[in-house]
Amino acid sequence: MVKSINFVILGKQDIASEFGKKGTETDLTLYDRKESDIIKTWVVPNGFPEKIQPLFQAINLAEYVILHVDKLDKFTGEQIIALDSLKKEKGILSHTFDVDESKLDVMIKGTVVENYKKVDQDKIKEEMDKLEPITNENPAELVIDHCFDVKGVGTVILGKVTNGIVKQYDNLKLYPAGIDVLIKSIQMHDDPVSESISPARVGLAVKGAKPGEVSRGDVISVEGAVDIKTEIELDFQKSPFYKSDIAENQGCLASVGLQIKAAKFTSISPLKLSFEKPVICTKGEIVVILKPESTTIRILGSGKIQ
Repeated sequence: MVKSINFVILGKQDIASEFGKKGTETDLTLYDRKESDIIKTWVVPNGFPEKIQPLFQAINLAEYVILHVDKLDKFTGEQIIALDSLKKEKGILSHTFDVDESKLDVMIKGTVVENYKKVDQDKIKEEMDKLEPITNENPAELVIDHCFDVKGVGTVILGKVTNGIVKQYDNLKLYPAGIDVLIKSIQMHDDPVSESISPARVGLAVKGAKPGEVSRGDVISVEGAVDIKTEIELDFQKSPFYKSDIAENQGCLASVGLQIKAAKFTSISPLKLSFEKPVICTKGEIVVILKPESTTIRILGSGKIQ
């Protein structure tokens, strides 16, 4: 069976074109390449830094990080804090010649990025090739990042198999809507396949759901495999870089996997969030609180679901 590895490219995003062929392009751009029996995908949050949301969605699509720093500014700082908030521990770090390495070392000190493999730019690919696919045998689950209608095919969903194996003709559920969907066909790297194992990136033709019923962050899984909630409690840690106070009934955005959901604080200690719309979540999952309108750092803090 074909295996898969997914990377996120941060910092100087245009190095992605050196590794794969450009595919889907929205606020997230995807590149991929098939090497022997492994499909490698690189996701770039090209909607960042204008928006903070694509940064978290791109990181959450990847098992491995490539951070190629070309400037030391507040946006590089945001990317480092985002990686640390999400505990993305597996990564490669490099920088351009004009970046002061000692200053970069200060920025990453005490974060997950400090333990990334440091390489020169021309060694990134060599280091990537040493990384192994990471899979699991949990019940089938796929997280969606794009959905559209294709003439003659119907609803096509693009996403990542986060757990287990998704097979052609599987009858699964689309959450949080709870809609029954049939997997009519599966493609990987533009080739039809009968099944795909996590963490494969796939294109699915499905029956039962229309594009208007599907949002980024929605999940297709076996029935009962996910939790749907409108209120969660976090073991919250406020970012030391976010200087404003937080208060009950204050609004925010919460990043939960690929979902970016409007929420408000219903309690500060312990920190509880109430959502306008249902959110798919699991106990122990990391939630990052965002304030997109902030003129300084837009990451307020993070915590695991209790």
